[in-house]
Amino acid sequence: MHRAIAAIATMMFGTFAVAEGVTSYKTNDSFEDATFAVETAIVGQGLVVDYVSHVGEMLNRTGADVGSDVQLFEAADVFVFCSAVTSRSVMEADPTNIAYCPYGIFVADTGEDVLIGFRNYPEGPMQEVQLLLDGIAKEAAGQ
Repeated sequence: MHRAIAAIATMMFGTFAVAEGVTSYKTNDSFEDATFAVETAIVGQGLVVDYVSHVGEMLNRTGADVGSDVQLFEAADVFVFCSAVTSRSVMEADPTNIAYCPYGIFVADTGEDVLIGFRNYPEGPMQEVQLLLDGIAKEAAGQ
């Protein structure tokens, strides 16, 4: 059912992409502009980017070492951050929600599309984080 809805949304709007457990949005921006937009949207929420993981560079650098010549991304970064307010809220509801912290938003240039997205969180208190990430990703993607 979720896939059917996502497929219809993609056909109608062309902005929503679906992978199991992931929400992502296409942007017309370049990779560089999209990464700037993500960082700006995170900081605009009063949050601090703790780390940027350059996943695309790592995969390109290590491909031959693991016996692959497939280039997965032109570029791909993951912005890692946390929210004291949101994290406290979800961990007061259930301390084991610490397992989901810190949070991450990715920007990936597949060569065809630039995607901005994040992993989905379980129902319950973690939907507060889901809403935070969705707002940041949509803002950065110009949705």
